[in-house]
Amino acid sequence: MSAAPAYSEDKGGAGGPGEPEYGHDPASGGIFSSDYKRHDDLKEMLDTNKDSLKLEAMKRIVAMIARGKNASDLFPAVVKNVACKNIEVKKLVYVYLVRYAEEQQDLALLSISTFQRGLKDPNQLIRASALRVLSSIRVPIIVPIMMLAIKEAASDMSPYVRKTAAHAIPKLYSLDSDQKDQLIEVIEKLLADKTTLVAGSVVMAFEEVCPERIDLIHKNYRKLCNLLIDVEEWGQVVIISMLTRYARTQFLSPNQNESLLEENPEKAFYGSEEDEVKGPGPEEAAATALPARKPYVMDPDHRLLLRNTKPLLQSRSAAVVMAVAQLYFHLAPKAEVGVIAKALVRLLRSHSEVQYVVLQNVATMSIKRRGMFEPYLKSFYIRSTDPTQIKILKLEVLTNLANETNIPTVLREFQTYIRSMDKDFVAATIQAIGRCATNIGRVRDTCLNGLVQLLSNRDELVVAESVVVIKKLLQMQPAQHGEIIKHLAKLTDNIQVPMARASILWLIGEYCEHVPRIAPDVLRKMAKSFTAEEDIVKLQVINLAAKLYLTNSKQTKLLTQYVLSLAKYDQNYDIRDRARFTRQLIVPSEQGGALSRHAKKLFLAPKPAPVLESSFKDRDHFQLGSLSHLLNAKATGYQELPDWPEEAPDPSVRNVEVPEWTKCSNREKRKEKEKPFYSDSEGESGPTESADSNPESDSESDSKSSSESSSGDSSSESDDEDEEKGRSSESEQSEEEGKRKKMKKRKTVAEGHREGSSSDEGSDSSSSSSESEVTSESEEEQVESTSWRRKTPPSSKSAPAAKEISLLDLEDFTPPSVQAVSPPTIVSTSLATDLEGLTLTDSSLVPSLLSPVPGVGRQELLHRVAGEGLAVEYAFSRQPFPGDPHMVSVHIHFSNSSENPIKGLRVGTPKLPAGISIQEFPEIESLAPGESTTAVMGINFCDSTQAANFQLCTQTRQFYVCIQPPVGELMAPVFMSENEFKKEQGKLTGMNEITEKLTLPDTCRNDHIVVQKVTTTANLGRVPCGTSDEYRFAGRTLTSGSLVLLTLDARPAGAAQLTVNSEKMVIGTMLVKDVVQALTQ
Repeated sequence: MSAAPAYSEDKGGAGGPGEPEYGHDPASGGIFSSDYKRHDDLKEMLDTNKDSLKLEAMKRIVAMIARGKNASDLFPAVVKNVACKNIEVKKLVYVYLVRYAEEQQDLALLSISTFQRGLKDPNQLIRASALRVLSSIRVPIIVPIMMLAIKEAASDMSPYVRKTAAHAIPKLYSLDSDQKDQLIEVIEKLLADKTTLVAGSVVMAFEEVCPERIDLIHKNYRKLCNLLIDVEEWGQVVIISMLTRYARTQFLSPNQNESLLEENPEKAFYGSEEDEVKGPGPEEAAATALPARKPYVMDPDHRLLLRNTKPLLQSRSAAVVMAVAQLYFHLAPKAEVGVIAKALVRLLRSHSEVQYVVLQNVATMSIKRRGMFEPYLKSFYIRSTDPTQIKILKLEVLTNLANETNIPTVLREFQTYIRSMDKDFVAATIQAIGRCATNIGRVRDTCLNGLVQLLSNRDELVVAESVVVIKKLLQMQPAQHGEIIKHLAKLTDNIQVPMARASILWLIGEYCEHVPRIAPDVLRKMAKSFTAEEDIVKLQVINLAAKLYLTNSKQTKLLTQYVLSLAKYDQNYDIRDRARFTRQLIVPSEQGGALSRHAKKLFLAPKPAPVLESSFKDRDHFQLGSLSHLLNAKATGYQELPDWPEEAPDPSVRNVEVPEWTKCSNREKRKEKEKPFYSDSEGESGPTESADSNPESDSESDSKSSSESSSGDSSSESDDEDEEKGRSSESEQSEEEGKRKKMKKRKTVAEGHREGSSSDEGSDSSSSSSESEVTSESEEEQVESTSWRRKTPPSSKSAPAAKEISLLDLEDFTPPSVQAVSPPTIVSTSLATDLEGLTLTDSSLVPSLLSPVPGVGRQELLHRVAGEGLAVEYAFSRQPFPGDPHMVSVHIHFSNSSENPIKGLRVGTPKLPAGISIQEFPEIESLAPGESTTAVMGINFCDSTQAANFQLCTQTRQFYVCIQPPVGELMAPVFMSENEFKKEQGKLTGMNEITEKLTLPDTCRNDHIVVQKVTTTANLGRVPCGTSDEYRFAGRTLTSGSLVLLTLDARPAGAAQLTVNSEKMVIGTMLVKDVVQALTQ
């Protein structure tokens, strides 16, 4: 069926031979066309059985909607296709229904069962669209259905559907506010979601439904702070606004002890972090001094918020930058607020609308924080192309920033602006000159002389505005400026602007004793033109007459009576009333009251000089960046910014203790499941220790693995594999244990790790974001004491390499050689390759199988020349880091090539980017000349390749070093079946999929070589694959646990194709680049 003829008939046009099939715009339905035939062709296309015609019709209908055309009459024809099996048609039908479901509620209700079926569709886009349509039907009768749909969607596997559920919550709340309690439960569940896609939407729902329920944020506060950098821009703005209000209720004001901070600027602010890093000794000394001074110590969670939002000042979105700027202005210490100035100045290069909003906020900030914008004074200079409102705002900022140092520059700018053709801008400039003269005493005379010169300007508006400003300045020193008053009196004949004439008359009346001869003559002239003057001028003429009557009645008595008589019959009642009570006050009469005796005090009382203030002075009681601040009036829905609390609320409410139970329960499971794997070490260390010897990272990675169910069937196989693996990694393990001997010999494990954990908690709040301080200390001590045993090989195998064995410390062995970095690559590579297709082993085998791959060697951290004899190298061990599964385990190798022992080797105060945290290694008390040792430290890179900068400190020196991870070290391998791989890959398509074509060299056609190169580049696990030319690898990012799936299609002929699927698009892009480089070398 062809739709073109029908369409031509509909529009009354003859389809000629050269005309295209759809020659006219389907939306331009012509005023004179018959309505009963309107869109007949589209309806026919929607009724056909051909999906291609339906798709074409839906595209045209959506195009009509996009152009703003009304397509509501097509609703019955469109809604029938909601059950269409074609996925593309179904998507467009849902787009249409979202637009018109609210208008055509009755028809939409007929298809409610179809929408409910759509909620169960395998495609996440259809599930989300069905929920969106359902929440767009504004009928109270379907509230229970909507609530059920939202609850199910909140538990959906797809983050996109969960995001849509969060969007539907405010819609349901506006429809039926009685559902608030149930919606709060859904919000609480979604707030615990770790996906960045959901975070912004659920916080928006929280703000709409229950902004007062601040207790829901406590447990999710640290997670939101850490996720912030990866949330979409709209979500970042919402989260930052919410966290600003949260912080104002939960933390103390950082500027409460300003006097203390000024006296001790270095110690007061940084004292807390430095003291904690130095260990117990300095802490005790500092503790005795603290009560005397009581300096402000910032809450670690407060610092976490400031640190994680700071990088967003470089965002491309002006809204995000503005949100961070207001957060810093309202929450940061005065010493740190200055960082936002550069970002805000950058926004001034944007569109005029953005400039207007930014300048409104800068004008408010510059009143209280003038110093932060002074270095950028030239950025606020006015261009001739700026709109008037931008010019006036820049003028406001320049006036606020003016001080005794830069006032000559500012006044020169103002002098140029006065010559502008924009009269409103010129008037604002003259007012700005007046404000500068008021605020800076030494330039008052200069400004006054400049304004007097403007009185001879040809432009009447310039002269009038100058008169008004001069009047205000003369009130400050009237006695010194009699000549200026005389000059102004002469201008009454020429100036016609009412405000200017009124200002001159007020000045002459107020200071008539300075111009006794001129004042009566001015009154005479004004009496002549009284009836033609504006009301504001008439009022000032009456005032002038009254004042002259009281001071010089001989000359002005008749003039005054004449003016009062004219005013008595004026059309304006204000002027009539003023004339009546003025007459009663100044003209004595028989019934004269007591007031007439005090007339001079009433009329000639000294008036205080006016204070010229910025119109933005009192705007900071509104939250910066809000609509209320922009309008300077409270807008609907505006939430006041809370005041700082007098005492800090309990910070422990933000400690998340759930992972602690998870760890315990996982250890219980491990005791049975992993017994074959740890059988040798259990026999050596005892059953109690073996139960705790599995680090948290094992349980974490195991919980993410999909192969738990099959581990029980393969206990015998994993036993054999364990023995072979133990032999292959014997040299590495014994070497590591020996290297740790020297730093553990001189102090107990508990003392050493207690120092490390306390310094970590003091210097980096994000590392303790999931546990309380007490819990983390005790947990870390236990991990420290047992983590070495986990890596110790059986004693019978390591006996030949041991030099001495302490009865009290069985895990301390001396290595045969300090040069060995990794075990032989042949055994480990072949073993990994042979086992990589199997899914029978437990996931705890993954690090041990794939970590000792070739190419992962030591890298130089500190050269021995720069380190004055101390050489430091590091290597990514790819072993789980004890105590925190989110951290990358880094082995630090120290060698002392100097002639003197190096003492007190430790990590100093780290200077870390937002989100990155470090778990320091225990302090090495002494490293003798010629000796080497290895320490293990953990770094949480927060799924980014940013470098972790920190200091290596000895008793005498500090060395600044940094470790930057390759993207492949930010993940841990995951074993999964082929079906599970395909299922997860199907969820990560579209923007989450990165594909790259490459040509594999002939040397890279071997299975072992391909696997070796990929696993060397990235810490991924091999996934079995049915085809011989396809390779699959899987892993999870350490911090967020996001899946990273890598597929290499190495076809015998033609180019190979590399595909990476991951929610972390940046990581996926970098991983593709690194793997392609490794495979093509």
